[in-house]
Amino acid sequence: MAVIKANSEDVKLLARLMRAEAEGEGEQGMLMVGNVGVNRILADCLDFRDIRDMNRMVFQRPGGFESTMKGYFYQRARDRDINLAQRVINGERIRPATNALWFFRPTGDCPATWYNQQNTGRYKAHCFFAPSAQDCPSVY
Repeated sequence: MAVIKANSEDVKLLARLMRAEAEGEGEQGMLMVGNVGVNRILADCLDFRDIRDMNRMVFQRPGGFESTMKGYFYQRARDRDINLAQRVINGERIRPATNALWFFRPTGDCPATWYNQQNTGRYKAHCFFAPSAQDCPSVY
């Protein structure tokens, strides 16, 4: 059962985002990007108070995803990417992105915090950051 409302075009949009942001980190990395996206729709806190649908989440400015400004993002979603996107829409969560609202790729070690959110861990090149349950209970 889906944890957010998403039609077939929403699933494809998320699939494209996941691929563009983390294809080089394999399925696990792509699922984590999907977790962050779904969490931003669920969040209703911090920078994500008016982010209630897939389109607003993907194209949010400021604070959105860099890949939406590059051509690779605009390629058609592949079936395998669509399947991964559907998994996170259905509620699959992968640590360290389980409750994360942010991720980025540092040149060195992960900082302890990012936008005042705690580092929840690293997967390959990306560091993930989550708010406290008190600040953002809807992502827990």
